[in-house]
Amino acid sequence: MARPRKEYLSPEIVNQGVENSGPYAGSLSFSVRVRRSLPDFLNSVNLKYVKLGYGYLLNRSIYFVAAPVIFVIFGTQLGKVTFSDLWLEYDVLNIIFLLGFLGLFVYIYFDLTPCSTYLVDFACFRPPTEFKISNEEFVELARKSGKFNEAAIQYQQHVLKNSGLGDETYLPRIVFRPDYRITLRDGREEAAMLMFGAVDDLVATTGIRIKDIKILIVNCGILNTTPSLSAMLINHYKLSHKIQSFSLGGMGCAAGVTAIDLAKDLLGAYPGSYALVVSTEIVSFTWYDGNELDMLLPNCFFRMGAAAVLLSNHRLDRWRAKYELKQLVRTHKGMDDRSFNSIQLKEDATGKQGISVAKEVVEVGGRALKANITTLSPLVLPVSEQFHFFKSILFKSNSKKPYIPDYKLAFERVCIQATSKKVLNEIQKNLKLTDEYMEASRKTLEQFGNTSSSSIWYELAYLEAKGRIKKGG
Repeated sequence: MARPRKEYLSPEIVNQGVENSGPYAGSLSFSVRVRRSLPDFLNSVNLKYVKLGYGYLLNRSIYFVAAPVIFVIFGTQLGKVTFSDLWLEYDVLNIIFLLGFLGLFVYIYFDLTPCSTYLVDFACFRPPTEFKISNEEFVELARKSGKFNEAAIQYQQHVLKNSGLGDETYLPRIVFRPDYRITLRDGREEAAMLMFGAVDDLVATTGIRIKDIKILIVNCGILNTTPSLSAMLINHYKLSHKIQSFSLGGMGCAAGVTAIDLAKDLLGAYPGSYALVVSTEIVSFTWYDGNELDMLLPNCFFRMGAAAVLLSNHRLDRWRAKYELKQLVRTHKGMDDRSFNSIQLKEDATGKQGISVAKEVVEVGGRALKANITTLSPLVLPVSEQFHFFKSILFKSNSKKPYIPDYKLAFERVCIQATSKKVLNEIQKNLKLTDEYMEASRKTLEQFGNTSSSSIWYELAYLEAKGRIKKGG
């Protein structure tokens, strides 16, 4: 007998008042809408994603399993041969052939073994002080702009109060001007300030020569112009005509990780190269000056920010790089209609453009996160945790749930997208994370707001500044 599907529901009162007519006239009435909440991460496991994770593990382990075996066999046979044997029983041609074979084997091994991807350094841009804006000033300027009705003002004030954003985030005040209209010129000027500022800081820190960069990837969700944002960087810094250049658009907060994954693959195709990844979002181009509530949320959360990341697969960079990329797993939910429609750029009834955020976004985001963690677990969890997990599956009774591994044993530090206070609270509760694990995300949200795809780099910078990350950790 098939088990009933478990639903994760949360009630919400959407209408209340007093009956005007009928047998219940004068009585209090209300209607309740039931919505799904975050899936229960720690009480259910989708074995499909567990299987996928182990598939990645086996595919990547073949090099590290096969190579030691071959080395042991070759070393055992070579150990039986003494110098006198080589000199007396082998002529010079045989010795040259043997050494040549050994050199060829070493070359093939290093050629076939995937090169490690190193994060040499990164830089997060801090906008000038004149762009700082408090929540109170935000509401005041929004009211003075004359573009929002009172309901929209009250809604934004309520959202900001519970958002987790502090009073020193950065926002271009130009969007509050009564005569402001979204233009490509303003978008490009903001993009230039953010991207060039982040790259300048990175170049100054690493000392890299601009001409040594062979791969450039820029990601920005909304602003996608011609020439592209990557072309703006190439023109400004006069990069090489041989550079491999990419601009990723329309991918939102997840584009930063997507860009890193693309850079890793390109570095595999171009050994001994440097890749520059720039992640940003242009607030002046995402601004919405209408009154539809679902399109006002990005106004309240999105703030100015950009990060520049230098990646390398030079083997010598291992000694100076800050980090080495060990595992990267991406989970795409675009085939699901509810996920596909959860966030979209659209026009309201009056033709004003903005980003619409569906109420289901927390749920669909939670399901994507759960699938991603489940896939990643076999690649990072200790062997003891994986043993307990498989033992619980093989020997469990019908009344028992699978053993859920302790993910805190795999992750010493966590950088969760600084989306909103509510989302961070839900993730902390669901994954049973301590306040220490959530500190970087909360502080980044407070100090910088939601900087979209670059926010995880601000969180990593916070952990470094607090001394929470040690060499070799």
